Parts: sequence; structure tokens; C-alpha cells
Amino acid sequence: MFPITGDTGIKYSTCPTNGKPGYPVKVRTLKGLLTRSLIELRETTYRFCPDPDCPTVYFSEDGSQLFDESALKEKVYQKHPHDNDGFICYCFRYTLGKIHSEMSESGSTSIPVVITTGVREGKCACDIRNPQGHCCLGNVKSLIKEIHSLDPFK
Repeated sequence: MFPITGDTGIKYSTCPTNGKPGYPVKVRTLKGLLTRSLIELRETTYRFCPDPDCPTVYFSEDGSQLFDESALKEKVYQKHPHDNDGFICYCFRYTLGKIHSEMSESGSTSIPVVITTGVREGKCACDIRNPQGHCCLGNVKSLIKEIHSLDPFK
């Protein structure tokens, strides 16, 4: 398994299940989301596999440990990007369905503003509540852009 570097400068290692890049997550993310004993965690770098077609969510950089969704407290947005009941924002508990509903009713949504305000006020815990280990705002904005592209009159 060889690290590769993307445009962001983040070092990626490939997922042992599908061979695609994964990006680093802090151990505290796994500690917050695993339903298993934390004794299983080692002092190593863990990576997140966002591929919806891959069952692996987290893997150790050396590939010796794999965790799928059955080992987690939450469903992972990246694994179910079209599940309206799934959370896209784990801190403020927004689902894809909520965003779709607001967009279909008014053509817009205030959810990104609410999330941004919550983050500024220190009311988020993205590093431990969001399986990807960082803020969901990029996912939310991408979803809104996707909805707009499907119906440009919104």
C-alpha cells in the first residue's frame, strides 16, 4: 500500500478492499463511532474510504484492520448518498430528505447558514460525530448544487 498525494496535499493510502484512495481520520473519530471495544484500536493511522460501493469505512494504514458500517453507531452518508433518511450533517442532525424537502418547497434552504452559525458558535463536534472526521458543510453544499443542477429553476 503506497501513499499517494491528491491536489489538497493530504496523503492518501489505498483501501485494501477496493484499492481506491482513502483519507486520514483521527483516532478520536473512530473512538466516537465504533460500537466495538476500543481495545481493538491501535496506535496507527486510520483512513476513511468514501466509496459507496465499498463495504469498508475505516482501515488501518497497514491494511491489517478494517471496519465496516456494522461496527459503527451511524450510517455513513458517503456509503448511502441517496438515502433520504440518512444524515448528511451529524452534529445538527440534518438528513438528505430535509434538504430535498426545503429545496422543493422554496427552491432554497437555510441549512448551510444554520450549520455555519453552529460551527462558529462552537456547537459542532464534526471530528467525533461525522464518520468522515471533518465538517459536513462541503457535502451539504455539493448536495444543494446537485439539486440545483437537476432543476435549474430552483
